[in-house]
Amino acid sequence: MNGEDDGTTKPAGSAIKTPDAAPPSTGSSDDARYARAWRVWLAALAHDPEAAWAAALTYRSLDAAGRDAWIAALDLDAPSVGAPAIALYAPLLAVEDDPMRRARLESTLLLHGAPAPSNELRGLRGATKSRRIVVLVHPLYLNFVEVLSCELEGDRGFADVRHDPLRLADQAPKDGDVVDGVELEAVPVEPLIEELSYAVVAHRRSHAALPPALSRFVDLFAPRPESVDRLKLK
Repeated sequence: MNGEDDGTTKPAGSAIKTPDAAPPSTGSSDDARYARAWRVWLAALAHDPEAAWAAALTYRSLDAAGRDAWIAALDLDAPSVGAPAIALYAPLLAVEDDPMRRARLESTLLLHGAPAPSNELRGLRGATKSRRIVVLVHPLYLNFVEVLSCELEGDRGFADVRHDPLRLADQAPKDGDVVDGVELEAVPVEPLIEELSYAVVAHRRSHAALPPALSRFVDLFAPRPESVDRLKLK
């Protein structure tokens, strides 16, 4: 599971494309050329996972003022870009952790009539004598999904966790794919959530910090009572 140290991975087989233009600042002297490049790049967010990923990464790197400026620029330019509003705002929502800013992005999407995100998950599991891998694929918007890949380590919890926040659906792991030498099989999601919930409890029990890549799914993996009971029996 190759990725950055924070457990976030970039789209498979691609180099990250950084935008030619950041959000135009109000009153810029070269607005015409600058804004044109910005809008062309925004339009690509509807179909290009590299552009969507670059938007998420760039936005995540900004301070509070920079993020507010980006959202303000989108509010002005979204009607003229010709891309669905969800393609413009959802990459930001994928990495935003401030409750007020998240609420602003969500209300803007609702205002533009964007469909509610799907909560339907798809699960895959693979195991060898020495490795156990669990994968969850979560539909986000348009043809994009996010992927959580976890390597579990017995009673010690997680050996490795990787979160791919944006990937085209047809590029996500599927039944029969081989990940890190382990063949995946499509399985029902609920047992996988239970397995991961147990791993969360085991990891915390070992006094280790949970991998940051799990943060997007922390509510989903809240410990089940039966998981705690299993640990008490050990």
